Amino acid sequence: MFTLLAACAALMWFALLVLPWQPWRVREYLTALETPSACSFNDVTVLIPARDEAECIQHTLLALSAQGPLGGIVLVDDQSTDGTSEAAASLGIPGLEILSGSTPPPGWSGKLWALHQGLSRVTTEHVLLLDADIELAPGTLTALHQKMSQENLTLVSVMATLFMQNCWEKLLLPPFIYFFKLIYPFALANNPRSDVAAAAGGCILLKTRSIRNIGGFAALHDAIIDDCSLAKRIKAAGGRTWLGLSHDVRAVRPYGTLSNIWNMVARTAFTQLRYSKLLLALCTALLLISFAIPAVALFSGEQKTTICGACALLLMFTSYLPTVRFFRLSVLWALSLPFAACLFLAMTWTSALRYWSGERSRWKNRSYERVTTDQGP
Repeated sequence: MFTLLAACAALMWFALLVLPWQPWRVREYLTALETPSACSFNDVTVLIPARDEAECIQHTLLALSAQGPLGGIVLVDDQSTDGTSEAAASLGIPGLEILSGSTPPPGWSGKLWALHQGLSRVTTEHVLLLDADIELAPGTLTALHQKMSQENLTLVSVMATLFMQNCWEKLLLPPFIYFFKLIYPFALANNPRSDVAAAAGGCILLKTRSIRNIGGFAALHDAIIDDCSLAKRIKAAGGRTWLGLSHDVRAVRPYGTLSNIWNMVARTAFTQLRYSKLLLALCTALLLISFAIPAVALFSGEQKTTICGACALLLMFTSYLPTVRFFRLSVLWALSLPFAACLFLAMTWTSALRYWSGERSRWKNRSYERVTTDQGP
């Protein structure tokens, strides 16, 4: 039986590698372009929701102002207690408008309520949704703008390169991107004929009329995975979307500790499974067979089992290497994927246990209670 499970794991990894859309590869990426001196982005308003972001907001705004003249910057201070507004205002950036956000109504997530308040101030053709800890390298907005116009896109989104300095960040953040790409293959998400839809909420450029045509952020008000929900709505309305990676869109806030990363993943993990016990059980079995079984099989002492485990691990590492290389880490980090996967499984169970205890999600010192409309088998 153990040999059979190890053989199944090897077949699963082989199947992943030969899938036509190859979700493990890094083919969709955006590179900053040189901005002509006369270039202006008067058709773009940047909308930034910020809650307790005094540590990061100045980096974000200074990098943003270096992109070129903008149609405006709307910063919605979501009831910060650390002087976020003061830190932003002290820069004296032209065109920066700071709104004091109000308490989210019942059923709204804090970020979406902040975006809803800021959207009313947007009058330009395009709006750039930017997280308060995201730094754009010079020329990034040029690349985003060009990508949208040349390919007639409604929404262009970039998954930021996360801060990766210490061991926990290097161990867990590349797999976070890797697993996201397996769940939402970029090639399918970018294909207008596919039902798969995905976006990365840290950096999204979209046409203002498109978000208003779907009912604004009110249409997404209770979404925990708001970025993918937005892309799904835009795509369902006939819009074309694109999602990729970039070294030029960077998160400046370190996660630092295992606890911080754990809570970040647990915030949405069970939501990804639609709060379903059946999907949780299937996810658990799939992760154990594909990641844990091959590692254990390697030391089983049975020749056939060891060979199957070694084949599965080789195929697994092959699929993960492009992600490791993209983030410019040593290839030896590919060997850590089985351990990282087991930690992600534990984070998923944490998410489920919190949900069953009545907490739907937790983030930025806010807890969102489970609502009776959430259902799962």
